[in-house]
Amino acid sequence: MKRSEEITHQYFSFLKNHVQQVISGDVSEFMEVNEIAGKLAVSHKHLTDTIKKETGQHPCYFYDNEIIQKAKHMLVDSNYSVAEIARIFTYDPSNFSKFFKKMTGETPGDFRKASGR
Repeated sequence: MKRSEEITHQYFSFLKNHVQQVISGDVSEFMEVNEIAGKLAVSHKHLTDTIKKETGQHPCYFYDNEIIQKAKHMLVDSNYSVAEIARIFTYDPSNFSKFFKKMTGETPGDFRKASGR
């Protein structure tokens, strides 16, 4: 495996674990990409350049996408209110709704209704 593939794999693995740790409350807030780079023992620029080269997207794209996928799952499979889900993800509820709509094109409430909940 090339080093760039290894870094990319480590980033995705770290990201999934980190988002889950925030959801479970084991970690109080999301790390910045530069902090993740430090945990992976690479510079922020090297991590960003490597992820972009390997995937065509910035690391933040995958970070945001991981958060949205987990939020969608919670909206469909839990009885938490949108505000509670926002707080679990360390967002102010109105900012979470804006972020969710920017990423998906619909509000969390509309997504939940469309999923039959």
